[in-house]
Amino acid sequence: MMEKITRLFGQVDMTEGRPWEKIVVFTVPMLIGNIAQQLYNTVDSIVVGKYVGDNALAAVGSASPIFNLLLVLFVGIAMGAGIMVSQYYGSRDRENLSQTIGSTITLTAMASVLLMIVGTLAIRPVLVLLDTPESIIDWCTSYLMILLWGIAGLAYYNILCGILRGLGDSLSALIYLLIATVINIVLDVWFVAGFHMGVAGVALATVIAQLISAALCVLKLRKMTEYFDLKRQYMKPNKQNMITVIRLGLPSGITQAIFSLAMVVVQSLTNSFGEMIIAANVIIMRVDGFAMMPNFSFGTAMTTYSGQNVGAKQFDRVKQGAKQGTLIAVCTSAVITGLILLFGPYLMGIFTNTKELARLSADMMKILAVGYIAMAVTQSLSGVMRGAGDTVTPMWISLVTTVAIRVPLVYGLVYLTKTPELPQGRYESLWISLLCSWVLGALITFVFYRLGRWKKKAL
Repeated sequence: MMEKITRLFGQVDMTEGRPWEKIVVFTVPMLIGNIAQQLYNTVDSIVVGKYVGDNALAAVGSASPIFNLLLVLFVGIAMGAGIMVSQYYGSRDRENLSQTIGSTITLTAMASVLLMIVGTLAIRPVLVLLDTPESIIDWCTSYLMILLWGIAGLAYYNILCGILRGLGDSLSALIYLLIATVINIVLDVWFVAGFHMGVAGVALATVIAQLISAALCVLKLRKMTEYFDLKRQYMKPNKQNMITVIRLGLPSGITQAIFSLAMVVVQSLTNSFGEMIIAANVIIMRVDGFAMMPNFSFGTAMTTYSGQNVGAKQFDRVKQGAKQGTLIAVCTSAVITGLILLFGPYLMGIFTNTKELARLSADMMKILAVGYIAMAVTQSLSGVMRGAGDTVTPMWISLVTTVAIRVPLVYGLVYLTKTPELPQGRYESLWISLLCSWVLGALITFVFYRLGRWKKKAL
């Protein structure tokens, strides 16, 4: 029994064995971890929605796109480091692997300090610029400030977990995430329901949980001496390694920045519809996180799979795994999406005591349904290209679908649906535009994957 568990959750070498089996074995812990991550975020919303009220729920939702925008630097570092680690691990290059991990740890510390300073100064002006309602702007500010003061824990946890996954170890990342989730849930209830700290209590619980999980990641990496050396000499800033991490990760960081900026722009439009639509959007995005879980999990798995096999110069195996992994991702996404639609009204009711809000959220979720299956294609094939070192193509696809399609479309639909009875336009436009961008993104990603230019980008 223990042998089967070790085989399912142990470190995975994706350069040998049946591709679909290796991808699934690597994805399962990540999928469980993503469930925990989404539960982590969902509990925040449930606690403030139930114990503080719908306006507090709206405050957390309005703050999230801004915080995600501030995190783009870490997204880039994590992606660049993950690609380098998987390729150097696949080629068994101990020296470069050690240099990459050490440089990434140093780079993360520098980025954390920079973001803490810049973010603290920018938060309130950005919230005002986005016309955040007066009823929630103070809550938004305190929530974001606390998250920024604890940004180092969040940054190190996500980046070090990315390194562990690049080494084929998705189990440790899962365990530390589960620990963080339990701590976060306990502290959420304690701080908000017990001490009545409001949204500030939710933010503080997140910071503490992330710091603990980051410390656990460091301890794990210190024990993996059979693959690399985590010595002081490798912690010194290495210009070439840092440049390569940034070069590979910058497009992914820009992609996240584009997405987050678009979400901020759309959030401004969402704010114009009032607190009810803001709160509905928060609920939808929380449930959306569960629908997206298999897509992001398979996308990350395909990045590691592609990186290891490109490092080992096995391009035929990369293509074989891309077909099998994408098919499994699509089937998994279809099943989970069906379950969410079936139980949608019950899921929405968990977040609020307001029946009208739960019904509104469930109706809007139906609009997005098909889009989740399309995103399975986008995430899987983008993961293959990123793992090979081509992080620019997915960036441009994201730029086109998010900026050139989604943002103009949502504003256009809102404008065209304005009537004397609906002076702000139809709020359904928010989710119809998102569905269109997802479907078109899948088609464009498939075309660029088939062109095969990503094969020339290996380190």
